[in-house]
Amino acid sequence: MRSLPPIIAPAAVPMGTAFDGGSAQTGTMKRLTIAFLVSCAIVSLAPLGEASGLQPNKPSAAALKQDMRKLWSDHVIWTRDYIIAAAAEAPDQTAAAARLMKNQDDIGAAVGAYYGAAAGAKMTTLLKEHITIAVDVIKAAKTGDKASLQKADAKWQANGVEIADFLSKANPNWPRAALVGMMKTHLSTTTDEVVARLGKNWDADVKAFDEVYRHILMMADTLADGIVKQFPSKFAG
Repeated sequence: MRSLPPIIAPAAVPMGTAFDGGSAQTGTMKRLTIAFLVSCAIVSLAPLGEASGLQPNKPSAAALKQDMRKLWSDHVIWTRDYIIAAAAEAPDQTAAAARLMKNQDDIGAAVGAYYGAAAGAKMTTLLKEHITIAVDVIKAAKTGDKASLQKADAKWQANGVEIADFLSKANPNWPRAALVGMMKTHLSTTTDEVVARLGKNWDADVKAFDEVYRHILMMADTLADGIVKQFPSKFAG
């Protein structure tokens, strides 16, 4: 930031004439001095963005990527919290489910910021269906009901494809085939996590979540990169 230039004190004048309006010369000096100080203040207080070449009020691409990683990290972290609570029939599973559902609102709002409120609401709806079906998958796996598990998994897979279809139509930088593959991997790694947790295979459970987390960060980065490519003028730099 530019520093304020030193304030230059006006030259001393004889008593009785200093800024008392007693002479035209003194009045002119007073006006010129005030004008000089005001102009210095205006220049020194110019917006930092103008002085540095930055674009004010525009996020950076890196900031968007960080925000996307936070949203999708919350998605898998609260999913895991629910899986653990549901597997143990713990009383916190209701609270975990509520927090997980809020995450779908948050992701929908992030989508809506670039594609409009209707698109954001659609994304939220699809993701809440994704979570609701996941609950059915966990219940069926826990009770060993293979028929119900197969039915729930088929719905889960179809919902994943629907999410991929929706996103790929919104952004040409998100190819449908790539997004379908990402969603299928997200579902398969989450299934591995559920199976390991229910089977009390703790090492496999930890390994499964490591893979869930690694994959979701890659998916979040892909979504962020696609938004930046589609709307370059919305980002600084």
